[in-house]
Parts: sequence; structure tokens; C-alpha cells
Amino acid sequence: MTSPESHDSVSQELYAKHEKIYPREVHGIFARLRVAGVLVLLGLYYGVPWLRWDDRQAVLLDLPARQFHIFGLTFFPQDFFYLAILLIIAALALFFFTTLAGRLWCGFACPQTVWTEVFLWIERKIEGDRARQMKLDKAPWTTRKRLIKTSKHAIWILFSFWTGYTFVGYFTPITELGVKIGSLQTGPWETFWVLFYGAATYLNAGWMREQVCIYMCPYARFQSAMFDENTLTISYDELRGDPRGSRKRGAEPKSLGLGDCIDCTLCVQVCPTGIDIRDGLQYQCIGCAACVDVCDQVMEKMDYPKGLIRYTTENALEGKKTRLLRPRIFVYIVLLAALSTALLHSLLTRIPLELDVIRDRNALYRELADGKIENVYTLKIVNKDTRAHHYLVQVSGLPAIGFAKENKMVAVDAGEVANVPVRVQVPKDQLQKTGNNIEFLVRAKGERKLSATENGRFIGPLKKY
Repeated sequence: MTSPESHDSVSQELYAKHEKIYPREVHGIFARLRVAGVLVLLGLYYGVPWLRWDDRQAVLLDLPARQFHIFGLTFFPQDFFYLAILLIIAALALFFFTTLAGRLWCGFACPQTVWTEVFLWIERKIEGDRARQMKLDKAPWTTRKRLIKTSKHAIWILFSFWTGYTFVGYFTPITELGVKIGSLQTGPWETFWVLFYGAATYLNAGWMREQVCIYMCPYARFQSAMFDENTLTISYDELRGDPRGSRKRGAEPKSLGLGDCIDCTLCVQVCPTGIDIRDGLQYQCIGCAACVDVCDQVMEKMDYPKGLIRYTTENALEGKKTRLLRPRIFVYIVLLAALSTALLHSLLTRIPLELDVIRDRNALYRELADGKIENVYTLKIVNKDTRAHHYLVQVSGLPAIGFAKENKMVAVDAGEVANVPVRVQVPKDQLQKTGNNIEFLVRAKGERKLSATENGRFIGPLKKY
């Protein structure tokens, strides 16, 4: 039977209270890359909605109008397959980079990492470095402490609100949205998403931080399935570093019976998820390489070679040959190149017009009094342009083929779908077989390049042989 004492110890182990992590600020090549990534990505996020293209916002996902403007291109719900291809490319790119060099996405480009970096920067500017933050949190609540904490959270909230405002600005023209917010006239959905996205940014980047990466993100759980012994990961060189121990600067580690690691724990202090990389590869590691930067600085001060903690492979650590370019890397490269090329070609040759032919299933054909055979079709004409067009509908493929009415002209508004019923007639004596291939052509008036074709099937009487 389990004693109350052992029960309490197990409960404490399973449900331990979360302890705040205070990442130490670090400088180095990877830190500079991370800052550059933050500046570029957030610059794009906050700046793109303010760009103009002709007389509209350059990037605007207009859901009510079912039009999605991306600079000079306008997409409609019928173009959903472009989004599907983009998602497939993004997934393959994630698999490729993970197989090649671990969690590069998490450490340098993930929104959680990017916004957390900004919140940490704000926190350091207001509360000070790691030691000052820890001292402040342990101090009693004084007027000074309340002022500092209030200032920090006020700036966090304002930044989060601006993030939510920018997010909604991709769906509602951002200048128009600003006027609505200033006059308190935003709609219910606009209000909800500004507050929701702002609150999510504040909670995730300000409060939860590493908990999102460790507990909420599914990528942390299945990333190891894409790793192998040739994947570049951030690793501690145990053979070189152990046994660990402190010593004077410039001391020869072998003469002391020690490895190169001086056990300064700076690699732990700079880790945003609070792990000790010296314990080996862990799913909590987001691959930010902060430990690499700080360890290299320590090694430089100790006059030891850099790279005690570095990007390396399992094979390299064991003294085996590393193969970065391996079969599945080539498979990812080929797939990414093929899909990206196909997407680019499709966009460059895209015609903002779509035609679909639906044959009437109620009757195979009708035999008219004047000796003609008639088939009925419905043409679905999708105008995917930003302006209305008049389309001329034509049919060909059989001698003397034509519509019941000559030169069918159809007007279709921008982004609209027109269902056009047509009756196609062919003289009976011109039909050599029961099933015949025909072609429908739709062309915009005055724009010969804006056209679309679609094949159809014309059915006549059964031939007697």
C-alpha cells in the first residue's frame, strides 16, 4: 500500500508548479541571424498591409467579396488549389530543413519564437538583465516594482493590440479599419479578431513562452521522426567536454584530468526553454543556437578551440563519416523544385477565366422537325478578373454545328459565375457516328488572349449498320 508521503512526492513530481525561465541575453553569429530574422519577418508582417497597388491595398483578403488580392494577382474561391499547393510546398520545406538541420524553423522563423524575442527585448529594456529580473521578482511589492511591472505589461498589451489590428488589416483595408477603431464603429467580427489575436499574442509571447513550444506545439513531438544520424543538430561534444570542472583561465584541462567544459552553466542560462544541452538531444530544444554562441565565447576566453557545443551530427560525434546529401534530401529537393516550378508556371500563364461544360442528363438528344439533332448543355463561365467582361460563346467540331441562336454573348461581373444554358444543333446527315467530340470556346470581347476552351460530347441517333 502506498504511504501518504510517497503519494505526495509523486503528485509533486507530476504536477510541479511552473517556474519562470529568465533567458540570459547572448551575442554571437546565431544571435545576429535570429535578430535579422525577427526584423525581416515582423517588418513584412507589419509593413505589407500598408503597401498600395494601383488603387487598392496590395495584399487584401476580402472575404465578403470572395476576392483575394496579392499585389497584381486576384484570386477567387475557385483558385483554392493554389493554396493547397502552397501548403504542400510549406510542409515539404519543413520536412526538408528538419531532416537537414533540425528545428531551424522553430529557432529562427516560428511566430512563437519571433514574438517572444520581441517581448523578451521589451522586458530587458524595462526590468534589466537576467540578474535584475530575478532580483526584482523576488523583491516585495513596492511602488517602484508596481510601476516597472505596470509599464512592461502596458507596452506588451499595446504591442499585442497593434499585432491584432495588423492581422485584421489583412482582411479589412487597414486604413479603413483604423478609422473604424478610432470612431468605435468596428463590426463584431473585426472587434473579436483584433482582441482575440492581440490576447493570444500577449498570453503566448508574454506569459506562456516556452510552454507553447514544449507542451502545445505538436511539432516538438514528431520532429524526431525526421531526424537520423546524419541530421545536423545542436549537440554537446561529450568526449571533448567531460569530465567537467572549473579551472583558471588558460589552464591545460588534460593536466587537471578535466575536459574542456568549465561547468559555467551559461549554456543553461541562455536557453529559452531552460534545458541543459549537455544532457543530450531533447525534444524541448528549439534549435535557436543560443548555447552555441555563449559557449564559443567562453571557449575563446579560455583559449580553447570553439565548437564544444555546435551544429553537428550523431555520426560526426562518434567519429563516423557524415552524409548531409542523402537520398531523402534529394527526394525533398526534387519534389520542392517540381511543385515550385509548376506553381510558378501556373501563376505566370494563369488566365482569369474558367469554363466548365455540363451536359443535360435528362435527354440524350432531341430530333427537331427541320432534321437537326439538338443537345442541351449548361456552360459555367467563371470570371476571375477584377472587372466585368462580355464573353462570346462559340462551338466547333462538327460540320454546320451551331447554337439555336447565333453569336451568344454573355455578360459576367468580376468574380461571378454565370450559368448559361445553350442548345447546340447539328444537321442529322452531318453526323457520322453516335458520339462526337465538340469544343466550346469562350472569349472576352475585345481581348482575344482572354479565352478558355472546354471539350464536350455531342450525342446523335444510333447508327444502323
